[in-house]
Parts: sequence; C-alpha cells; structure tokens
Amino acid sequence: MHPEFRKPIPGDATDPEGLTALLERYLLWMETHHYAQGTVAIRRVTLSKFLSWCHERAVTKARDVTREMVERYQRHLFYYRKRNGVPLAVSSQAHWLTALRSWFAWMVRQRLLEQDPAREMQLPRAEQRLPRHALSPSEVEAVLAQADPRTPFGLRNRAILETLYSTGLRREEALALQLGDLDGERLTVLVRRGKGNKDRFVPIGARAMAWLAKYLAEARPALLGDVATPYLFVTATGRRLTANQLSATVRDYLEKAGVAKPGACHLFRHTMATLMLEGGADVRYIQAMLGHVSLATTQIYTHVTITKLREVHERTHPARLFRPTTPAPQDGDSAAPPHPLDSPDGAAEKPSCGPADPLDVDHDATAGVA
Repeated sequence: MHPEFRKPIPGDATDPEGLTALLERYLLWMETHHYAQGTVAIRRVTLSKFLSWCHERAVTKARDVTREMVERYQRHLFYYRKRNGVPLAVSSQAHWLTALRSWFAWMVRQRLLEQDPAREMQLPRAEQRLPRHALSPSEVEAVLAQADPRTPFGLRNRAILETLYSTGLRREEALALQLGDLDGERLTVLVRRGKGNKDRFVPIGARAMAWLAKYLAEARPALLGDVATPYLFVTATGRRLTANQLSATVRDYLEKAGVAKPGACHLFRHTMATLMLEGGADVRYIQAMLGHVSLATTQIYTHVTITKLREVHERTHPARLFRPTTPAPQDGDSAAPPHPLDSPDGAAEKPSCGPADPLDVDHDATAGVA
C-alpha cells in the first residue's frame, strides 16, 4: 500500500461539523455503497490534501468554505509543483477537483450543508493525450524472452507477461486472478470486480493458455510448497504477487531487451489494443476486452494505429517514389533526370551528396519542439 494511504486524515475528528469528521463520514458512505477500494483510497488522499490546505488558512468547518476559496484552491493546484519540480498533470488536477465537487455535492444531499461552494466550479479542459508508445511484435517477443522458463520464477513471469499481452488486463486485474477464473476449454478469463467493480469475460489466446498450464503444472506448486491460496500468481512465500514487484520485474525485462519505451505492465495493455486495431479488429470489441465504459476512451487508440495510415500515405501522396510511365525523352527534348531505380544493373543508384538545401533543415529539432 502506498504510504499516502496510511496517513491519518488531518484535523479534529471529534467536531461533527468539522471537515475532518465530514470526510470520514463521506468515505464510510462510499464504502457502504460499494465503491471500489481503490477509489475510496484515492478520494481519501486527494481530499486530505484539501483539508490540509484549509487548515493552513484556519478553515476547519465546511460551512466556512466559500466559492472564492474553491477557486483559490483550483489556482493552487495549477501552480503546485511536486518534489521533482514537475507540475500536476491536467488530468490529476481534474481528478482532485472532481473529488472535491463530489464531496460537497454529497454534503448538500445529506443536508449537512446548505450551499454548495463547488457547484459552479469549472474543471480544467482535458488534454487530448495519446497513449504511450506501443511495442512492436518483435519488441514484445524480445521482452518475453527475458523470462527464463527453466526456473519457477521465470516460468511464472513468462506466464504473467503472456497473459497481459494476450488479454490486455490491467495490472491489478491480472494479479487478482484466481484459479477458478481460467477456462481452458473456452479460452476465456473471468475478471472479477475490475475497474468500477464490474465483472467481464475476456478471451485469451491458446499460446498464453499453454504457458499458464505449464506454470500451473511446474512452477506454482514449487513456489507454494505447503501453502494454500486461490490466487493464480504467487511468490515464493505463497502470497499473492504484488503490483510493485511485477512492475519492477517488467521494467527490468524491458531494459534487458533494449526497449527504451517508458512504462511497464500497462505497456502490454496499450500494445494489445494497438496491434489488434491495426490487425482489423473492430474498436467495439477492443472496448469490451479493455473494460472501458465509454467508447470514446477506446477510440483514442485509433489515433496511434499508424500502419494503415502510412500505407495510404505511401500509396497516394504525390511525392512518393514511383517509376515514371511517360515516354522517354526524344532527341531535342530537355533531358529528364535519371530515376534512381533505373540504373543499368537494375539496382538503385546511390544519390550524390550535393550542397545542403536550406529546405532540408529539421526545423522541429532546431526549434526545440517538444
């Protein structure tokens, strides 16, 4: 568990009208209404930050929070810098403010507050960010090859990576898999209580299922010993593998494979979606596999499937390299430059290096475009 999740909520919890007591009541309400544990934990952290900010300004009661204060807090998040000097991402600012708006709206509904100071707050405009770079098929195979299947740990890691690559599961969804969630005959995986506490069935390839079967037969019994657990992926002590352990392992494999692209487990999720779309899969099927509620979330992957767009560009752009079909120039006509593919021996001639053309300068590189 992240250290931030263990910190107590700041303030005096004995004051029933205080922000601290109201936040504890709100989090308890979320738990009793079956919000995901991760959602409740993140709300606890983000709203505790707001409480600390209020207490620094001697504001401890919800009724003393005004619309102007909420606007000041929004500006505070805009100018906030993390320890490494990096500002909060726009998406993070929006998440923090959304949590704040939901909390105050809940207080009004519960008749704990008469006026909602965050009701008219406008969230920052979302950035249209593309997913991180996906791996190519050859890069995936290079990463998978780093797991040594001759050892129990290597065989376990290979089975996990094959599962992530085949199904596109989130890291926590894969680590939460239990033995009964695998269906070898139907080649499906049951994801229990995924994001939004929703179950879904996801298809899994025969290759990934074969690695899972090998892991279950050879590696898992050796790792468990006399310990009994329903979880599929376990450590040497028989416990469920943790998210940090898996991410560290995947990053190590990426480095050893010479893949410099950022990311870890989620990189396989991006890769699965991108490669399947490039292979002709309908975006609605990708949406079902990824467990996205909104199709718009999945459609962002259509912006990074560059393969077909590159094929169209090469086929239709007027500056493409093509063999001329016009008749050869006759005597007296102005000589046309020889085509690079029309060398006497049939091989492409190496173009000569003439004087530098000022139009060939890489302006993006010189201008420092991010």
